[in-house]
Amino acid sequence: MFKAQRTQTRKARAAATTRVAHIWQVQMRLRPMVRGEREEERIECMDCVLRAGGSPHHPVPRILSSLLEFCSWGVKTGSRLLERQVQMQESGRREGGRMLLMVMARAVLVLGALGSLWGAGAVARDEPQVALLSAQNQRPNIVLFLTDDQDVHLDSLAYQPWVRHHLIEKGLTFRRHFCTVALCCPSRVNLWTGKAAHNTNVTDVNPPYGGYPKFVSQGLNSKYLPVWLQEAGYQTFYTGKLFNAHTVDNYNAPFPAGWTGSDFLLDPYTYSYLNSSWQRNQDPPVSHEGEYTTDVLSRKAKEFLDRAVRADKPFFLVIAPVAPHSNVEVHGGNLVDPGDSFTVTPPVSATRHKHLFADVKVPRTEHFNPQKASGANWIRRLPRQSEAQVGYNDEFYRSRLRALQPIDELVDDIFGLLDGYSILDNTYVFYSSDNGYHIGQHRLPPGKECGYEEDVNVPLVVRGPGIPGGIATSQVTSHTDLVPTFLELVGTEPRDDFDGIAIQLQEDRIKESESNRHEHVNIEYWGFALAEGKYGYVKDDPSDRLIRNNTYKALRVIGDEYNLYYSVWCTNEHELYDLTTDPYQLHNIYPSLDRGETHEFDDPSRTILGSPLSKVVARLDALLLVLKTCKGSTCVKPWHVLHPEGDVGILKDALNPAFDIFYERAQVKVEFSRCEQGQILDAEGPQKALVYREGLKWNEWV
Repeated sequence: MFKAQRTQTRKARAAATTRVAHIWQVQMRLRPMVRGEREEERIECMDCVLRAGGSPHHPVPRILSSLLEFCSWGVKTGSRLLERQVQMQESGRREGGRMLLMVMARAVLVLGALGSLWGAGAVARDEPQVALLSAQNQRPNIVLFLTDDQDVHLDSLAYQPWVRHHLIEKGLTFRRHFCTVALCCPSRVNLWTGKAAHNTNVTDVNPPYGGYPKFVSQGLNSKYLPVWLQEAGYQTFYTGKLFNAHTVDNYNAPFPAGWTGSDFLLDPYTYSYLNSSWQRNQDPPVSHEGEYTTDVLSRKAKEFLDRAVRADKPFFLVIAPVAPHSNVEVHGGNLVDPGDSFTVTPPVSATRHKHLFADVKVPRTEHFNPQKASGANWIRRLPRQSEAQVGYNDEFYRSRLRALQPIDELVDDIFGLLDGYSILDNTYVFYSSDNGYHIGQHRLPPGKECGYEEDVNVPLVVRGPGIPGGIATSQVTSHTDLVPTFLELVGTEPRDDFDGIAIQLQEDRIKESESNRHEHVNIEYWGFALAEGKYGYVKDDPSDRLIRNNTYKALRVIGDEYNLYYSVWCTNEHELYDLTTDPYQLHNIYPSLDRGETHEFDDPSRTILGSPLSKVVARLDALLLVLKTCKGSTCVKPWHVLHPEGDVGILKDALNPAFDIFYERAQVKVEFSRCEQGQILDAEGPQKALVYREGLKWNEWV
């Protein structure tokens, strides 16, 4: 009898599994109508379905979980897909309705399969789901999406409906989050170490001043986030782009430390959308020529997530797509070096997205290809762009939006999986970018590397336990603050040498942080500026694409009554913008004789906080002097370096007339002796600010 029951159960399970395979195959045929693609790699054979299961005795529970997730996804998001079609204004309501029907059809089919499975007794009702294999401690998981060159100010997030649905509408958006270096590798090292670029000394994308070899030579491979997370008991996973100059030759010299599982993009193929090379764990590199890079990333990310969940330990997962970075083909060598031969073109779209956004254009803001030149140094000498160049910029912009669509889909997939694994409520999801991007603003061709808002104000959206949904915060934060934030979330004390401080995410602390948190961000840059795409910096001349004297020190100061950007270039030119009245940074109010300006700093018609510009600039320059060399707590509380008594904490405090002589006559000034391609301290002028001592005469300070 027992043997007969086993035989009957075996037959029922086999029949049910066959139904699952059939339904899955039907779903695979339906999904291309929804996503516009075939994901044949998900079900190449019945064995693949069984491997998706669990133990050989109970192969179905994982399938059940997946089917439930698909069903839930179909019912809950069919209408949103329709809405998405309307938003994209591509195929109209008719196509959207067809998609909705397909999704609902899939849901009905899945429900039928589930009924067959349950009725056949193929699912052991007392077997827990993967995420519930044990009580699992409640330390939170963290997922970080880190895109490449994604903007805030060109409205890219408005074209990512899944990011908006899962993150912006249900999470916390940071309006004033900044990168401190508008360049890939220095910004990423800053993010992963919690230290400013002038302290990591990784200031470029390639040796001798930057790249992965510089990261290693500075001793940082054992002093960054994944190492500390592993020490705290976390699994750590990374897939995508890590650093520049991480190549098919040096990937194992040494291997990046601290990752439980890794699958990295490698130079010189990092930015080749259809010819990427990947290196998994300690295996040799593998070429994925002919495959779309973000789709490759998507598979790897889901594999790592599944592995993390099965291990039943808290995890940290980084998903780092190369999009929407430009497509780059290197002609010889293994580095994407601005001085070498390579071709930069707009990012490549996945075939399923090539038809999108046909009529979209770069937002025509006041600073888009303005009539009058703005800025300082080489930017002020840029010619106005031609009609042909503007048209090219629009297509470049559309290509970036298309390249973001697979990321948007992946965000939806990851949230669906987290929900299916029953761990979404215990997972923090971060979405950000290494730096921003400009296209046509200030007459600039596509690129980054500048200190303007488009390049340094970057996305940061966070969703997770205790985080309020659908609101935005005005806290002033930067990538330097992310490592302290991650460590605080996992219950580990931040290191004393961090240059940032944890970001407040909980609802009861946000308002307090908006009032009490520091109001400044240190911004710095060394070396080149690169015009990406068809046109260079000279009108209609593609050969003039590289600027060498792009080194500058800058800061943002944002308070209740002021919103300022101040910079000093390596040419010793200055910029000062009041973004309260000039949000597009078109009117440099720092006077310059070579611009034909004769007004004095003490012109009573030009004031900030009721103070003449001369007094404001003197304070800003002293603050910048501290920040350009700050370490540890002095980066968070720079005014305490200037005023050890603690009576000055913000710019408004420093404008007390009692400090006029100290700032205007005694304090040393930020200046350069020459322009360099990396951090050479003897080119960067004074390194230490004078300290205010009450009662001393100004000459005694000196």
